[in-house]
Amino acid sequence: MLFCVQEWETLAGFLGTYDSTVDAKGRFLLPAGLKRQMPEATTTLVVNRGMDKCLWMYLITDWQSVEERLRQVNAYDSFQNRLIRKALIADAVYLELDSAGRLNVPRKLAEYAGLDKDIVLAGDIDKIEIWDKATYESLFESLTPENLSQMAAQILGSQSQGNPQ
Repeated sequence: MLFCVQEWETLAGFLGTYDSTVDAKGRFLLPAGLKRQMPEATTTLVVNRGMDKCLWMYLITDWQSVEERLRQVNAYDSFQNRLIRKALIADAVYLELDSAGRLNVPRKLAEYAGLDKDIVLAGDIDKIEIWDKATYESLFESLTPENLSQMAAQILGSQSQGNPQ
């Protein structure tokens, strides 16, 4: 089966890194490169706290998978179980794309991730991470080809040979 590029992009996970700018009202334009990777009728996305001082943004269908996994976490079992549910659910919001293709991130979430002006939206397969640009760039300052290779071998090496870790 052959796909044109646009059809293929909507079937793949989110890929790439895109710059955007937060305006005075807290809105940013969703980059066209990411829009092309979403189903055509996408108007609502879910945004919540991510790890590493960024935000995570999901398509509704991908968010439903996250919710389903969280439903499996027994809230009566431990404080840690309750805390992870709270951390991933309490600040999650549905955001609507406006007619100009912009999203307005609530101030509380923007403050958590340090989103002030220049931001980066980075594809992460089943979600999009939203970062302060300087924070995102600092993640890669010490990354050399050598330590990237070492990490890849350690984390992905045994998987590529078909051996579970």
